[in-house]
Amino acid sequence: MTSRRFARLVLRALEEIPEPFRDHLSNVDVVIKRRPTPADRRFAGARRDDRLYGLYDGVPLTERGGSYGLVPPDKITIFREPLEADFPDEAQLLEEVRKTVLHEIAHFFGMSEKAVEDLGIG
Repeated sequence: MTSRRFARLVLRALEEIPEPFRDHLSNVDVVIKRRPTPADRRFAGARRDDRLYGLYDGVPLTERGGSYGLVPPDKITIFREPLEADFPDEAQLLEEVRKTVLHEIAHFFGMSEKAVEDLGIG
């Protein structure tokens, strides 16, 4: 799959987020990287054999106080290679990209890893 086609899958997943939630994502950058770096893996607390499809880096909405502002955007990173390797069928890949995007956005909204998993997007 081309990088442009993969980016369209990510964009499609973002467009499917319901409006009330999407409105809060104005200061969130979504980027696509080829694969996670060792620093990404450490930041995520991922073990060596863990697959890392996405990563949220920022301050969740639930942790922001009244003085929060004038900060760089939060960042959601989607890792292309692990997703493509594990989901070679395009329909399965689309579904997993959607789940990964939702998973990372759930962290932006303050949900824990356990809560995200309980929703079935973990």
